[in-house]
Amino acid sequence: MQNALSIKNLNKSFNRPAVDDLNLEVRAGEFYALLGPNGAGKTTSLRMVSGLLEADSGSISIFGIDTDKYPVEAKAITAWVSDEPMIYDRLTPFEYLDFVAGLWDIPPEQARVQSAELLDWLQLTPHGHERCEGFSKGMRQKVALAGALVHNPKLIILDEPLTGLDAGSARLVKDVLQKRVADGCTVIMTTHILEVAERMADRIGVIANGHLIAEGTLEELSKSAGNDTKNLEDIFLSLVAETAEPIANAA
Repeated sequence: MQNALSIKNLNKSFNRPAVDDLNLEVRAGEFYALLGPNGAGKTTSLRMVSGLLEADSGSISIFGIDTDKYPVEAKAITAWVSDEPMIYDRLTPFEYLDFVAGLWDIPPEQARVQSAELLDWLQLTPHGHERCEGFSKGMRQKVALAGALVHNPKLIILDEPLTGLDAGSARLVKDVLQKRVADGCTVIMTTHILEVAERMADRIGVIANGHLIAEGTLEELSKSAGNDTKNLEDIFLSLVAETAEPIANAA
């Protein structure tokens, strides 16, 4: 089966290496959680995958499409949602989705149908004609998610999408993502909420110092960490501590 995402020998530096020879493969149709401490390189990696940041070296392919050679084609099947919703405050949700659909050349009638379905799905229909400027963080995040999904992407990338959301909004977003995976989409998500990764992800990758240090199911990670526990928090802390230990000793 073709991978949804293949990253090979990816590098990016900002005065120091942020992503260091990263190799990562995500299978089509899976929910993949990418974990790591602050500054590990998670967001930088995914911003390069999404085409928002240029890599220093290495290659990225999305469903076999080289993102460097064919950036428009790769972006056409990819969605990016950051922890800070990027929407236009002066537009209503319907206007915003109409604008985004136009960027992807979605026929107007199809766009209206898909926009209505997404807003209904995300419980935003009652606010569909209100300007986004007065929306809460949770509502803005849901509008951003709707905008990311309006062109029916095959790969959905989310960077800390649940940060700052109330329990109801977080549950709704998680339900939407799980439904998309069930329908055949691939989801890659970074999160500091380890319980979410433990409950939702098919596989989990742990990144530290800019490269992948462990990957697999919860059971596989437990074996990799030499840890008998099934608790992801303990496994994560154990794996990250191993990478930090040589640095601490050198200091």
